[in-house]
Amino acid sequence: MASSSGLNKLIDRLRLHKPEATASNAASSVLKRAAVLVCLFEDDDRQLRVILTKRSSTLSTHSGEVALPGGKAEEGDADDKETALREAKEEIGLDPSLVTVVAVLEPFLSKHLIVVVPVIGILTNKEAFTPVANSAEVEMVFDAPLEMFLKDENRRSEERERAGNKFLIQYFDMETEKRRFLIWGFTARILIHAASVVYQRPPSFPEQRPKFIIPSLS
Repeated sequence: MASSSGLNKLIDRLRLHKPEATASNAASSVLKRAAVLVCLFEDDDRQLRVILTKRSSTLSTHSGEVALPGGKAEEGDADDKETALREAKEEIGLDPSLVTVVAVLEPFLSKHLIVVVPVIGILTNKEAFTPVANSAEVEMVFDAPLEMFLKDENRRSEERERAGNKFLIQYFDMETEKRRFLIWGFTARILIHAASVVYQRPPSFPEQRPKFIIPSLS
């Protein structure tokens, strides 16, 4: 499928995106770093969809949960883009040459104090990609409409508190012909932000992100 004029315009606009300065940015030199790939493509109706994974049930952390392709930076990685593309190739068999990287978003800080950088990439030729899940890490590969992460439909939230700070955990339910998926927590937060950047509007529901204490940089 050839990329549409709308997709080309989106690519041009996202290339101009400048990440805002955040506390996570300031702490990135002393904390562990990771990157995830927010890989977008157009479906037959020219709607944007994002590639997601269901993590293997045998993993020691976040087993069976929905996640974006990605992982921790390795010594040989030149930058966050390379980390995200390398991990996507390892996890789902996505050839980096098929992906046009268009933006690096503001970093997120996980509850384990890992700086996670979302990298937006565009898959202009979806037919050229056949997912090959690395069974050691990924149970299955699927995709979801990106815009759903700005809508109040099929969404619920739960208030939690940590160290006196209250925040909301967002949950999104997605159902296909064969499976049901729950996209929540850290992955949902990244997708909400990515969708806000892509569609240039905030979500239609309240957000309240957790505030984690960052170690002193001195």
